[in-house]
Amino acid sequence: MGELKRPPALAVGHRIQLQGQIRGVLEVTAQAAVVEDADAGHRVVALIDLFEAADFEVLFQPERMPLPQVGLLEAFPPEAVKQALWWEAHILEVLHGVAPDAEPGTQPRPGYGPGSSVTSRERVKAAELAAASHAVPAKTIASRRRRYQAEGLVGLADRRPVRQRAEFGWVPEAVVEAMRKAIKEGVDTSTRNGAYLIWRTGEILRESGGEVELPARRTLYRLLAKLTKRTHATGSAVTRRSKAHGANAPFGELTVSAPGEVMQIDSTPLDVMVRLDNGVIGKVELTGMIDVATRTLSAAVLRPTTKSVDASVLLARTVTPELMRPDWVDALRMSRSVLPHRRLLTLDERLEHAAAKPVIVPEMIVYDHGKVFISRNFRSSCRFLEIDFQPTHKGAPFQKGHIEKMLDSVALMFAQFLPGYTGRNTDQRGRHPERENVWSLPELQDLLDEWVIAKWQNRPHDGLRDPDHPGRLFTPNQKYAALVEACGYVPVALSGQDYVELLPSAWRTVNSYGIRINNRTYDSPELGPMRLKDSGVTGKRGLWEVHRDPYDVSYVWVRDHRGDGGWVKATWKHLNRAPVPFGDLAWDHVSHQLPKATEEELAQAVADLLTRAHAGPGRAAVKRKDRKSKAGSAKSERQVAARTKASEPTVPSPAPEPPHEIEDGPDVLDEADGDLAEVIPLGLFNPLEDPWGRS
Repeated sequence: MGELKRPPALAVGHRIQLQGQIRGVLEVTAQAAVVEDADAGHRVVALIDLFEAADFEVLFQPERMPLPQVGLLEAFPPEAVKQALWWEAHILEVLHGVAPDAEPGTQPRPGYGPGSSVTSRERVKAAELAAASHAVPAKTIASRRRRYQAEGLVGLADRRPVRQRAEFGWVPEAVVEAMRKAIKEGVDTSTRNGAYLIWRTGEILRESGGEVELPARRTLYRLLAKLTKRTHATGSAVTRRSKAHGANAPFGELTVSAPGEVMQIDSTPLDVMVRLDNGVIGKVELTGMIDVATRTLSAAVLRPTTKSVDASVLLARTVTPELMRPDWVDALRMSRSVLPHRRLLTLDERLEHAAAKPVIVPEMIVYDHGKVFISRNFRSSCRFLEIDFQPTHKGAPFQKGHIEKMLDSVALMFAQFLPGYTGRNTDQRGRHPERENVWSLPELQDLLDEWVIAKWQNRPHDGLRDPDHPGRLFTPNQKYAALVEACGYVPVALSGQDYVELLPSAWRTVNSYGIRINNRTYDSPELGPMRLKDSGVTGKRGLWEVHRDPYDVSYVWVRDHRGDGGWVKATWKHLNRAPVPFGDLAWDHVSHQLPKATEEELAQAVADLLTRAHAGPGRAAVKRKDRKSKAGSAKSERQVAARTKASEPTVPSPAPEPPHEIEDGPDVLDEADGDLAEVIPLGLFNPLEDPWGRS
């Protein structure tokens, strides 16, 4: 089988060989070509006959000149551009015989007519310029003409101002390589200044055995400035390591189109002093999870030290509705937000009293190599919830940049308003921040939860732009509402049993007074058959399995090993004396006709929150305009109770029934210790309750 051959391209201006003659192509149509002919002036030849001719060959094919680099003219000084334009006018007259600014129909001047060659025109132009006191040889004009034909106007400009120089001047290459090696050695070490790097450069040259003389010290410092530009070689060690270990290849673009498709989790120390449970002033860690598609901060918790069980509970909280608290303004309700509350409520009744933060089920979680997130506990929780977990590369925090930026934003937008703010480092730290009126850990957690609802979820985010109108920004709530319209709603995956199973466990004895955990006593009438009994679990010496929420001390759940393996709920005995501000169903009504929360209401809520946060516990804060008198009275009563029981901090806990009335045991405080103000009991979150079975 013969090889297929594509016929040559033919265009006007080509020179071809045909029937022993060199002919020019005058015209080309779909079926024929008009070529020159020595006898008749021109000749029409069918293309099929032309290509089949034995001696047909394309001898000359004019090439199109590349477009000149016009943008490079911006780098030239104005005088150089002006001089190039002056030369262009003369060169164009040499090429075409007529000046570029001549009127149409103007005849060429003597010496530039059709019968003159380009070489003769160059001689005429040289004589003309010499008569005008611009003595230029004809060969110089020819050189400029060729450069103009090859490069355009740029070829006529003086290149000295934009001449490329050696990157590092006259510095020997061996010195450059030695300094690069010295800089690379300091990537993972403590920060040193430029004098050390120059000294180390000389040491590396001596160790290599080369006889290279170091340039002057000023030259070395200029070289160091070029080599260390944007590397933080003499700056922040954290930034230096991040830049050095970053990817050299182009960054990939992760496209997400649905809530929960990709989420990121991380923890960092919070730059605020808090009062811990034992009364000691210390710092805590903030652990958060953010949704990449909507930038929703789905969960954010504070702990003295983040542990693997905290990451597992964070997963459970991510898929649990954030419920309204008694002292939150009505504008923070989901029913008054841009979220599609009515439609979601028909699918999940737990959203009836929810705050304006969406519930998102993760599909994939991106995390770093911290011990908390690579633990067996966290991986098991992800597998149970059918969540893919994707670790980042080591030393590559940019691969989870959304959560890194969020944690940084919390310090700038929230933490600095709090008493006891320490700043990022010792250079920014004030004197004795621990002496300020700092918040307790549960109180600070409550403020953070309110700030996330009021500020973060309603703040236009720079990463949430309208693709068709980049000038328009979305808030996380607005973006979630838009994506729900396109992707639908993913129902909450966890049942009450699943939620309790994910909680960290402890093994305790059920005594006559109940169960003792962390100096708190829990009891319930249902624990009667378990009191002072053996659980039958020999591996745990007959102790009973107890699950508890590290962020909510209101309840614990005890597994009935002797029964059906279900859970028995036990209540903290002092819950009725120290009511927690995490009530689930503090209101018995919900109105679907409430107007949307206005920007003014949300802004006022944020302003009041920051004012209260800055004032610290126990001080007068700005009174909210829309707070009911009963809610304000209840809060003052809770403050009285908290001051009366200063040794026991306020306890946060999400919860939906009033606690069981339990008789006081040996641990109950004596009434003589002080009279407590009247307290309004709050409903508490019960994950085992069926929300669809309510009347």
